[in-house]
Amino acid sequence: MNNIDKWKRYCELLFNDDSLGFWLDISRMDVDMEDFDKFSDIFSNSFSSLESLENGSIANIDENRKVGHYWLRNPGIAPCAKISESISNEVERISQFGDSVLNGDITNDEGKKYTDVFWIGIGGSGLGPLLIKESFKKESVGLNIHFLDNVDPEGISHKLNSILPNIDSTLFVVVSKSGGTPEPLIGMEQAMKFVQDNNQDWSSRAIAITSKGSKLDDLAVNENWLDIFDLPDWVGGRTSITGAVGLLPAVLIGADIKKFLDGASQMDALTRVKDIKNNPAALLSLAWFKSGNGKGSRDMVVLPYRDRLEVFSRYLQQLVMESLGKKFDRDNKLVNQGIAVYGNKGSTDQHAYVQQLRDGVDNFFVNFIEILHDPAEIVEVKNKRPGDFLSGFLQGTRSALTEGGRQNLTITFKSFDESSLGALIALFERAVSLYAELINVNAYNQPGVEAGKKAATNIINLQKEIEKLLDDGKQRTLNEINEALSTDSIESIYLILRKLSENSDYYSMIGNQSNPDKLIISKT
Repeated sequence: MNNIDKWKRYCELLFNDDSLGFWLDISRMDVDMEDFDKFSDIFSNSFSSLESLENGSIANIDENRKVGHYWLRNPGIAPCAKISESISNEVERISQFGDSVLNGDITNDEGKKYTDVFWIGIGGSGLGPLLIKESFKKESVGLNIHFLDNVDPEGISHKLNSILPNIDSTLFVVVSKSGGTPEPLIGMEQAMKFVQDNNQDWSSRAIAITSKGSKLDDLAVNENWLDIFDLPDWVGGRTSITGAVGLLPAVLIGADIKKFLDGASQMDALTRVKDIKNNPAALLSLAWFKSGNGKGSRDMVVLPYRDRLEVFSRYLQQLVMESLGKKFDRDNKLVNQGIAVYGNKGSTDQHAYVQQLRDGVDNFFVNFIEILHDPAEIVEVKNKRPGDFLSGFLQGTRSALTEGGRQNLTITFKSFDESSLGALIALFERAVSLYAELINVNAYNQPGVEAGKKAATNIINLQKEIEKLLDDGKQRTLNEINEALSTDSIESIYLILRKLSENSDYYSMIGNQSNPDKLIISKT
């Protein structure tokens, strides 16, 4: 295709919205003008399904839940006045709480202003706040935020000790919808012990984000925690960033949550348009579908050309892969669907994996994310403006990929602020929802995640049984332990005991580890 034809195609397929300062270019993807007619019927059904979802239909069938993250930024579309009112009240409470912390109305028990936040959350409850922090935290503005999002003992130790100098001026936020998810529960228990071991009061500086009536909610109420914010059961973790999970860290670092919500709401409005060509999320989902033949056969590479969006690819990994990675479709047909997501940032990746993108296996499409406005304080030095070079690198990489026959699309915003991040998140949320309709999977359940949790629980319970059995001090082989416990999990027993023996002087494994079947195990 010559440059004139490329330009014509660019003009035909370009989407622009001036109010958001936003462009979407899918002209370098495998989408043709004829596709708008070919896909009109299936998109018509998809638009209707999303309209039904926003009206309050049950979307997460496995848990019999509505899915209402779109209501969070526009309470007026919620299916009942009670939900609308609760959303508006919660946004106001969060805003007032943040102001009170930042201006010193809320202090520690010695009247000292808070300086830090220790955030305990897993999955979207950690990734969303991390994206907010990386996008908007400015030096000397708001509180410093530290994240505990794993049960790695070394990580827990490092994170807790990092706040020790400011432990008396640190708030602790625990995020868990149910209060029973192991990772945040263990993180909370470790943080609570650390606070108490350092002669500080936990309850007066602890904050819960959870569902009403959950185990965490009950604990926070009974122990008189500083505050509790709502995580409704109709909001999934991967779409919770426009609720308390994202708004609380935003206000604590001094970001503008009204602009954030308004940007998301404006993009929601654009993506409700029932016309593929004039709906950016429909264009995005169509491009994904055509690129991967409706089977996710191409990976999604995310290349934002701004440092502040470095973690956006990690955020999208959960949003896209947890929503679309499904073994069965809605008709219980085996489909093994999904789109793999990876990325980092430009221009860093031009010196990393762009070489393979240009010349290696053609199993991907690239999402470039471009910001036009450069900060005024970074001026021209020796006839060089960094922003011009960054733009040049983006355009050059885009051209090189296109010349190599590699599919790519570009999302552009005039500037990067709270509004544009809200819009960017909402764009991908709706594109995921529409794509799920195209491939007939439920974007709002996560049976694979639940299966992993169940398997982990089984292992933890098995370890308790092993420890109880070995309390008698008798020597046993792995087979004898397996028979005594009436399981068929010899390998799991071995792996558990190998870990126990490395972390406790009480457990011993005598013999050659190359032949574990002959090992003698005991507890002294």
